[in-house]
Amino acid sequence: MNVPEIRIRQLNLASLKGDGDYVLYWMIANRRTRFNYSLQRAVELSQALNKPLLVFEALRCDYEWASDRLHQFVLQGMAANQKSLQDSSVTYYSYVEPEPGHGAGLLDALAADACAIVTDDFPCFFIPRMLQQVAQRIPVSLEAVDSNGLLPMRAASQIYPTAYAFRRFLHKNLPAHLLERPQANPLARIKLPQLKQISPDILERWPQASEKTLQATPDILADLPIDHRVGPSVFKGGMDAAKSRLKQFLDKRFDRYLDERNLPEEDVTSGFSPYLHFGHLSAHEIFDRLINREHWSVEKVLDQKATGKRAGWWNMSETAEAFLDQLITWRELGYNMCWQRDDYDQYKSLPDWAQITLEAHAHDPRDPCYSLEEFEQAQTHDELWNAAQTQLVTEGRLHNYMRMVWGKKILHWSASPQAALQTMIQLNNKYAVDGRNPNSYSGIFWCLGRYDRAWGPERPIFGKIRYMCSKNTARKFSVSGYLERYGNETRQRQ
Repeated sequence: MNVPEIRIRQLNLASLKGDGDYVLYWMIANRRTRFNYSLQRAVELSQALNKPLLVFEALRCDYEWASDRLHQFVLQGMAANQKSLQDSSVTYYSYVEPEPGHGAGLLDALAADACAIVTDDFPCFFIPRMLQQVAQRIPVSLEAVDSNGLLPMRAASQIYPTAYAFRRFLHKNLPAHLLERPQANPLARIKLPQLKQISPDILERWPQASEKTLQATPDILADLPIDHRVGPSVFKGGMDAAKSRLKQFLDKRFDRYLDERNLPEEDVTSGFSPYLHFGHLSAHEIFDRLINREHWSVEKVLDQKATGKRAGWWNMSETAEAFLDQLITWRELGYNMCWQRDDYDQYKSLPDWAQITLEAHAHDPRDPCYSLEEFEQAQTHDELWNAAQTQLVTEGRLHNYMRMVWGKKILHWSASPQAALQTMIQLNNKYAVDGRNPNSYSGIFWCLGRYDRAWGPERPIFGKIRYMCSKNTARKFSVSGYLERYGNETRQRQ
């Protein structure tokens, strides 16, 4: 078995159906054809059964926060996948739901002719609930494959409360998993039987998305029943755009990353999170490119002591180690929680000490105290906070450091910590292309104490929660350029 067994989760008790017409890969989270364990597993089954492979990628229109911004990004990814698979022996079937409920029954119809179904294991948003419901009714073997990160999610069977604790676990256990990596191109030099056709009855009821639809032009988006008030982001989706972003970061930004990543005026962060979230880019591919740059091999860490420290364990450059701590430790820490707790997005999932200190200050006066609408429209007294919110609304992203300040001040200016949490989730998931992700929830809940410790001195409203503010940010970093780009005067000119 080429795909590690720990990454394969059997979702039902149904068997393989040897007389089926094809193996079906239902692509829902790893929306790419490179470094994709799910696609690799589907190829394995197709080869073992000597059956065609049908890759099915769909986009429904009634998911929460559906908008022009998110739809365009996904559609651009579908166009890239279609291009990538057009000269292969794989059949690609894309479907874009034109109205709520139109796609009902499509997966069941495809499953009726399938030998087996492989899909993506993703622990967040509506996907776990959807897979649970589908597994109960699909009469053929259904597997979910984990291609989320360098560490298989189920390699860590406990929830780690801090990055330090999780890092110690990684130091002890990750090297063995680094010896197993997905194939860069699972379809390279692969010949599979060609699928003669998808059932005409299926295509008549659920037509294949046209090339024009996948272009995601404004007129195409305008015809779909989604939120048109949230316009497209300033960056393009899809594997090609992700590969370009990866090359640009390593060639032009990487050497500045260590010293400038926290500077709001400098755009030196990777910008990978939207592509990682929608599966247009794999953490394994990023890691592969980085270790080639660093001339590194896994043997350099096989005998390393588990220190839990951010630097010095990898035997790489200081910049590379700082970046890997973000890509692996902090990103996969969120996956570690989400697959084990259904309430990862609920206030009650905060650590006990955080809930106790926030409750102790729940009745502290809030002045000012803003509503969700005032936050959303960047109508606070704080120009720097307004600038961060404007960047989120207009571009679909937030500078990494400003995201922390953004969340902390929402806590400061909300009627309660519970209200602050709901405001952060709503604004982040509605506007951020990388929202609705385990890593995204980690960032939000960190503002309320998750993965952190108690801090002093104890303050009004915050209690022992770590404090951050715009004034301190402006003292630490130059923000004049950031304000010029996103501040009130710029917004008024627009």
